[in-house]
Amino acid sequence: MDLQDGIETSESRFAAYVETLASALGHADRVAPLKAYCTGLLLPGERKSVEPMAARVEPGRVQATHQSLHHFVAKADWSDDAVLGVVREKVLPALEQRGQIRAWIVDDTGFPKKGKHSVGVARQYCGQLGKQDNCQVAVSLSVATGQASLPIAYQLYLPEDWASDPDRREKAGVPEDLIFRTKPEIALARIRTALEAGVSPGVVLADAGYGNDTSFRTGLTEIGLTYVVAVQSSIRLWSPDTQPLPPKPWSGRGRPPSLVRRQSGHAPVSAKELAQALPEDAWRRITWREGSKVPLASRFAAVRIRPAHRDYWRSAPRPEEWFLIEWPQGEVEPTKYWLSTLPEDTELADLVDQAKLRWRIERDYQELKQEIGLGHYEGRGWRGFHHHATLAIAAYGFLVSERSLIPPSAPRSAPLLKAPALPEDYRPRGAAAPSRTPRQQFHRHNPD
Repeated sequence: MDLQDGIETSESRFAAYVETLASALGHADRVAPLKAYCTGLLLPGERKSVEPMAARVEPGRVQATHQSLHHFVAKADWSDDAVLGVVREKVLPALEQRGQIRAWIVDDTGFPKKGKHSVGVARQYCGQLGKQDNCQVAVSLSVATGQASLPIAYQLYLPEDWASDPDRREKAGVPEDLIFRTKPEIALARIRTALEAGVSPGVVLADAGYGNDTSFRTGLTEIGLTYVVAVQSSIRLWSPDTQPLPPKPWSGRGRPPSLVRRQSGHAPVSAKELAQALPEDAWRRITWREGSKVPLASRFAAVRIRPAHRDYWRSAPRPEEWFLIEWPQGEVEPTKYWLSTLPEDTELADLVDQAKLRWRIERDYQELKQEIGLGHYEGRGWRGFHHHATLAIAAYGFLVSERSLIPPSAPRSAPLLKAPALPEDYRPRGAAAPSRTPRQQFHRHNPD
């Protein structure tokens, strides 16, 4: 198959993919803007906001296309969940042909903002910047095999001051029935929805912003999912072979004591203290995957413990689970900690391999932001924010499904779609001159 045949085949598959997505939109007149918007997201270009995409997709009628795309993404009343459901139904089978689902990855991502009017914007931690700053934050759930991953749910986190401000909610079009939820609460709700939809379950992976939340971990166990979640060094744990004391003996008067106890000399310790007290022979060097230059390896230990968070309000100790620690050679203290409900007979190498699979979400967000334009939406409203994200995930889903068709040893070549030539006199708004250095064409293969 030559290059031209490859492009034509991708374009025909893309047309069929969009036709399937259109079944979730409710109106036939939305099919054209759906295809145009997803095409604009996949085409090369520095900005994936509405006007630059309109110019790339329909260079001969930029203004009309701009208006159509803007209405479709910012105003049109179609269901994000319905479209993402179709994306999931189309793309996950392609992923599972190359390997079974191993993990459900929970994460959040930040979008720096300068103003204060965009929905959900507040001064909060922004992962993209690595610090507290003015930004929006969205919570996502992705499904991962050993070879690829796909976001299947996505929701903006609405800070409490936003959720309780009726004027700002109305201006931004926040749904009336939406109440304040923490990020772990949003994630758990999305996980329950995915289970109800019949998505093949995997081990839940998450960073410490979720792992430190006892209600989140408990909720996962209650719905039958195992997890490997990062925790902070300060979390309190019972050391191996220890647990809370049983309730006090009953004196014969009043209600019998029912709560477990702690006392001086018999109390939980921090994750950091427990890790530092482990003997030298508890640590092993584990390699978990090949890096771009050298194999990725570090020192790890794992022991069975019981989490201790507020267990003095419980009538029985929490069940045992794994406590996994990474302490690289040469570091003065451990660098990462996880709790896991994987089976008791799980090997250390398997614990590490599962915990480290979370790196895939970083690749997802890198491509969604840098190539697909996830963070390029310039509107301020709830609907537009989510519609743009849904379409970005839909476009990314097509890219993921196309990659699943290509052998790993195949050369990295043909771009997915061809862009029409821009008119010579086209100038983006606010630009003094057109860019003279076009962005590298987006390929079907991972640009690793």
